[in-house]
Amino acid sequence: MKSEIIYKYLSNEASEQEILTLFEWIEASEENKKQFITIKKTWVLTALSEDISVNSTPVIKIKPKNKAAKYLQYAAVILVLLGLGKIAFNFNYKTKHSKEIVLELGNGQTEYITKNNHSNLLNNKGEVIAKKLHGQIVYFGKVKDNEVLYNSLKIPYGKTFKVILSDGTVISLNSGTTLRYPEQFGVNGKRTVYLTGEAFFEVAKDKEHPFIVNANEVDIEVLGTKFNVNAYPETSIVNSVLVEGSIRIYETASPSNSALLKPNQMATWQNGSNKITTKSVDPSFYSAWTKDELTFKDTPFSTITKIIQRTYDVEIINKNSDLAKQTFTGTIKISESSVKNILELLKRDTPFDYTIKENTITITNLP
Repeated sequence: MKSEIIYKYLSNEASEQEILTLFEWIEASEENKKQFITIKKTWVLTALSEDISVNSTPVIKIKPKNKAAKYLQYAAVILVLLGLGKIAFNFNYKTKHSKEIVLELGNGQTEYITKNNHSNLLNNKGEVIAKKLHGQIVYFGKVKDNEVLYNSLKIPYGKTFKVILSDGTVISLNSGTTLRYPEQFGVNGKRTVYLTGEAFFEVAKDKEHPFIVNANEVDIEVLGTKFNVNAYPETSIVNSVLVEGSIRIYETASPSNSALLKPNQMATWQNGSNKITTKSVDPSFYSAWTKDELTFKDTPFSTITKIIQRTYDVEIINKNSDLAKQTFTGTIKISESSVKNILELLKRDTPFDYTIKENTITITNLP
């Protein structure tokens, strides 16, 4: 294997075919692996010195606490995942989660939304109030306030979905998310929905009817705006990132405990702290999942495993103490990557072993 191809790979300039050829060559012998590591060490040290001088950031940087190992643990994750994303890998497991999107209607009925399930949704009067299409439901119409019925959408691990409410508000739902919402809004009053998980909102403007998202024990009130809300139950934290417009986030039980957000700001509420903190952020980082991407910035591996579990519908058990201490920065293209791609990539920079049984992946130290 010519060293020039390795340098092209490390510099994010190799073609997909060159990457595949490189990986096959590395796996062919221990000598090839050693040669690759030697060249990579030289490249990393050079890149590190350049990074210090120009204050630039590599595409992916692994930051272990062991300083001696730090210089060996850089990788162009975006390139590798794009290059290897089309390699087929099937876990062939029996999922622990529902594989279908579940729609629970206000009248007590339950429906399952599949790719080919294109149909109309009727209310109790037999009137068409929504159309079920591939990847989304579109609602329309209004009702009297005393006739408002709430539906619930449950998005399983490994899937995303979109719902367009009857007022025109567009909500993108991430995997492992439940949204409870009116199938048709009332003529008067507020527009209230209830979120568990993560969603991106593009709220239709209506000054007379404020839009409210209830997540955990906080409310987020808007008139018309774009924002992301992350409120997965296992974290006991609610993060709201504002892209456009303005929102007010406050504790449901204590509305005076609130914060007003401007674009490019994030508000964080943590259960038990009774505090809402704000800071400036890059909103595109937090809404990347709506564009089929996962983005990390100095993100702990424990957090990354939770995200991967929801995104790819797997369970990850990490017993590798070194890996647990590390943080990562980079981007993954969801539809072009598999869990095996990610694990194989990480193995090249942080040696570990793993086993796959049904949908459970166990990461351990090397023997």
